[in-house]
Amino acid sequence: MQYCKMKHRNLIDDTICSILGSYSRIAIVGLSSKPWRDSHRVGSYLLEQGYEIFPVNPEISDTLGLKAYPDLSSVPRPIEVVDIFRRVQYIPEIVELAIEAGAKAIWMQSGLSDAGSAERCRHAGLQVVMNRCMMFEHTMHFV
Repeated sequence: MQYCKMKHRNLIDDTICSILGSYSRIAIVGLSSKPWRDSHRVGSYLLEQGYEIFPVNPEISDTLGLKAYPDLSSVPRPIEVVDIFRRVQYIPEIVELAIEAGAKAIWMQSGLSDAGSAERCRHAGLQVVMNRCMMFEHTMHFV
């Protein structure tokens, strides 16, 4: 477990620190094998920070030296956090699969939010972060 170094100003800071400090197994949905993509940079950073990463992308077989999985149902359990790098229209389906997989948290990357899916997650007992970059937040709270 990592120790959060940032002074919290609001509830979202508490949620961010709880997720990044408590969980280590992250399925990144939409993780690209292209190094210039944000998902690749974030995945690489999280891997360097000691998180266990599971790329989820049906278009690739591997990335970052890791086997890629075609969907969340194929990722070895347990899945603790599902980090989403897909368009908003795919978020409800990803959330349902994350709930079925027993995930503890959903993280929607910068530019992504879906209030209905967030409410569905909270109702199912998952923590939710929307419209935030996991890499940026980790550097703000833990580095």
